[in-house]
Amino acid sequence: MAKATFAAGCFWGVEDAFRQVKGVTSTAVGYTGGHTKNPTYKEVCTDRTGHAEAVEVEFNPDQVSYRELLAVFFQSHDPTQLNRQGPDYGSQYRSSIFFHDAEQEAAARDSQAALEKAGIFKGPIVTQIVPATDFYRAEEYHQQYFEKQGIRACHLP
Repeated sequence: MAKATFAAGCFWGVEDAFRQVKGVTSTAVGYTGGHTKNPTYKEVCTDRTGHAEAVEVEFNPDQVSYRELLAVFFQSHDPTQLNRQGPDYGSQYRSSIFFHDAEQEAAARDSQAALEKAGIFKGPIVTQIVPATDFYRAEEYHQQYFEKQGIRACHLP
């Protein structure tokens, strides 16, 4: 198994998008990229911990490639919005790819550059591509939120 970590706004919808991908073996929502150890949702929502709401994806690279996961990431949010997605705003909702090795970093940079060149989005892509740091699993009620609530979408495209 391999691991990928993405932040693309509210983690509920992003997690659900990755859970639909064949080859994804598990997902967890949580917080990463900040300076506070073991932050809570309430703390992250203050926009003072530096964390992003993120999804940690475990996947079988024999069934789905990291590049395919990057495509899901870019399709599941608007990567041109700085520190926001839809009605949610603050640095915790930033668009970020947290790479786990040099291959992931190269793939992320290539993917973003190709999208920029293709002009698919109306503005410049503001997605951060940064090394993965400690991932703090969110509170249990956030895990697989859509499944628990019996809903299939929020404000994601």
